[in-house]
Amino acid sequence: MASLLNPYISFDGNARQAMEFYKSVFGGTLAMNTFGEFGAAHSPDDADKIMHGMLETDSGFALMGADNPPGTEHKPGNNMTVSLSGDDDAELRGYWEKLSSGGTVSVPLEKQMWGDVFGMCEDQFGVAWMVNISEPQS
Repeated sequence: MASLLNPYISFDGNARQAMEFYKSVFGGTLAMNTFGEFGAAHSPDDADKIMHGMLETDSGFALMGADNPPGTEHKPGNNMTVSLSGDDDAELRGYWEKLSSGGTVSVPLEKQMWGDVFGMCEDQFGVAWMVNISEPQS
């Protein structure tokens, strides 16, 4: 898989409805996982909230979204992140090193509960980035 760059939108508890709406607009295939599925719910109210959603369209669009993690503030207007993802470890780590240099790392680039290597940072210009390195498919 080639590396991908796409928007990632944070929602305040309505990610499921928003992602289903975008599917109705753009078509395609929508996959969503909840905080409960990954054992990351801090309370029963969080279990059905979306931890990660991805809409892939026949036109080649990819849109990702999720509910804000429990305990984090939702800030409309600042709820967009640029996501880099793929399975080219060296390429994506190189992007991470350059993007995070001089910026602020909020989640170190390391193996996560879903099995991928993932990190979040804000670059020196205040742009939020996520990098997800998946295991190559055999």
